[in-house]
Amino acid sequence: MLAYILYTALSGLAVLPFLLYWRNRYLLHDLRYAITAVGIARRLFRSSTEKPFRSILDRFLQSAAERPHKTFLAFEESSYTYAQADRESNRVAAALSSALEPGDAAAVFVGNEPMFVWLWLGLAKLGCTAALLNCNVRSKSLLHCFSCCDAKVLLAAAELRGAVEEVLPSLKRQGVRVFVLGEGDAPEGTECLSDKIRRASDRPPSPELRADVSPKSPALYIYTSGTTGLPKAAVINHERIWMASFLQSVAGVRSDDVIYICLPLYHSSGFLMGLCGAIEKGITVVLKRKFSASNFWNDCRKYNITVIQYIGEIMRYLCNTSQRDNDKDHKVRIAIGNGIRADTWVDFLRRFGNVCICECYGATEGNVGFVNYVGKIGAIGKEHFLHKMGCPYALIRYDTEKEEPVRDCRGFCIEVPIGETGLLVSKIGARTPFSGYANNKQQTEKKKLRDVFVTGDVYFNSGDLLRKDHEGFVFFQDRIGDTFRWKGENVATTEIADHLLMVDCIEEVNVYGVKVPGHEGRIGMAALPLKENMDFDGKAVYQHVKSYLPSYARPRFIRIQNALEVTGTFKQMKVKLAEEGFNPSVIEDRLLFLEDNQGYVPMTQEMFSSIAEGRIKL
Repeated sequence: MLAYILYTALSGLAVLPFLLYWRNRYLLHDLRYAITAVGIARRLFRSSTEKPFRSILDRFLQSAAERPHKTFLAFEESSYTYAQADRESNRVAAALSSALEPGDAAAVFVGNEPMFVWLWLGLAKLGCTAALLNCNVRSKSLLHCFSCCDAKVLLAAAELRGAVEEVLPSLKRQGVRVFVLGEGDAPEGTECLSDKIRRASDRPPSPELRADVSPKSPALYIYTSGTTGLPKAAVINHERIWMASFLQSVAGVRSDDVIYICLPLYHSSGFLMGLCGAIEKGITVVLKRKFSASNFWNDCRKYNITVIQYIGEIMRYLCNTSQRDNDKDHKVRIAIGNGIRADTWVDFLRRFGNVCICECYGATEGNVGFVNYVGKIGAIGKEHFLHKMGCPYALIRYDTEKEEPVRDCRGFCIEVPIGETGLLVSKIGARTPFSGYANNKQQTEKKKLRDVFVTGDVYFNSGDLLRKDHEGFVFFQDRIGDTFRWKGENVATTEIADHLLMVDCIEEVNVYGVKVPGHEGRIGMAALPLKENMDFDGKAVYQHVKSYLPSYARPRFIRIQNALEVTGTFKQMKVKLAEEGFNPSVIEDRLLFLEDNQGYVPMTQEMFSSIAEGRIKL
């Protein structure tokens, strides 16, 4: 009898894995993720409690001490070991030590190049906070970005001297010291930083300069577009940098990998997930000034790249290149990024081989994120009980017309059932803080939802509509509010409207994003009535947007209306206009299209067909 019981028990144990797999075919993926997540949680806890606090800078210094001759950064025809990078950043720290005190903020206005990395490391060694300015911002936006983080100095690249000179009088009135890189004489009122760095000592600055740095101390300001019409400085503390850097562990990156970064370092993807993730792993970074579809795979072969970063547009551009016999001749095994469409995902794997695509989701300032650790095509992540325990979130019902969550008779939000689209919100607490925006309490509060499920609770409003299926996979559906995404950049509609209103012929403006077949995100379109007795001045509008807006933010379509449509509370009607798109056979209003280097021209049905079929590139 005992033998029978033992035999039955052993048989049951043998069958149990098969039963578990039958109920959840992603069991092994979930288990592997759980093990990785527990390890990351332990490392985060250790880093936040040990004294003195160890930042990502200390991890870099550890690599420089243990592996001084390992290549840290390759850029164009140059390469730098960890030890060389350490010395270069020491020179930066010495050159700036007289201009900055520990705790000060410095604005970095530099594109993708080694000096960007040296500047950041040097500032971190001084115990200072780096504000990473988007190289495309100009004029009023540039001044706003600089001022909202209370920066004491501006560090600018040589090629951005013109943008600096435009705002220099305002900066000087604020008592700001402006340093410009490059050879030759610096513009009047600025200082030549390259000369100072060249003459500076490469001895390490005293660790005492960053003695007061803690996990909650601001480490960076990274800018994100919002509904105010001007960028907002998201506060990134040292703990947040650690959390973002561990993403590479979830994706399966190893210490012998080589990562290719062509995303801008002033964005969270390139800087936090890419550069800081590489430092956490102690791996080699191949840095590019910008993405080039024609050079991408040649670079991967040249540098033996094993990990790449992407946004959806990059993957689409690669898939749109001419097919070659050596498309699968590379060593890339992991791609980390966000925003890839399901059809592009399939096409990419078919063209370029068995690359593990790790699609992620998260906002720069947000307190919630997802990782598609399974590789399910089209999903931005998968729900896991450990993740939800550590980061409580929900998808709630949202009224896109009223632009507000739907609440029940008690005044609480309603969680949507599986399969329905809902607004992602994440609970704000000690383990999931929301640091908000520098010197912008109004916009910080605007991202908070109160009394969501119980009286007194507070949740972060992601502004994104997601859907979860019965297997727990999460899918991105849309973005709410006044911000849309194009070419990997967040575009604030209010900022564009403010610029268009400066053109004499325009009375009012309603800017929104419209979908284009075969493209990720939405492209800019503006509906506008003209001033009385005035016609649309296409040349003036074109020159204005060309002068004041980066290329990705310029409205490609203009819709001339007699009057703007508004709601009963006088809010502009964006949803209806966005759904109508830019088809001249559907829209009776006059339509115009921004042709490259030609300005706004009348939109024709032939143009619409060419855009829809991909014959006109946007």
